[in-house]
Amino acid sequence: MLNRIAIEELEAWFFGDIQAIVSAYPKVSTNVGQQAKYRKPDEITGGTWENLEKILQKAGYHRGGLEKVKAAREISQFMTPAHNCSPSFQIFYQGLLAMLP
Repeated sequence: MLNRIAIEELEAWFFGDIQAIVSAYPKVSTNVGQQAKYRKPDEITGGTWENLEKILQKAGYHRGGLEKVKAAREISQFMTPAHNCSPSFQIFYQGLLAMLP
């Protein structure tokens, strides 16, 4: 059994894999991950979902507001867990790997 509690928003995990965001939403700039505000995804201030919504809307997506479940499905299919730079995601991921035989 593995116990992990995700306290903050999962969108921080998406910011940990900017390439997954860009793959799901090709009009998003690949430079987003180079901006100081997004380099440490677990430390994003001002709300991670609000920041994700802003970035996606700037690129022309989710104009009526961020549809969290839809965005999660679209982004997560492109995520590469081993390359995610979110420390909290890595703790979760390593815990899952430790459970495998």
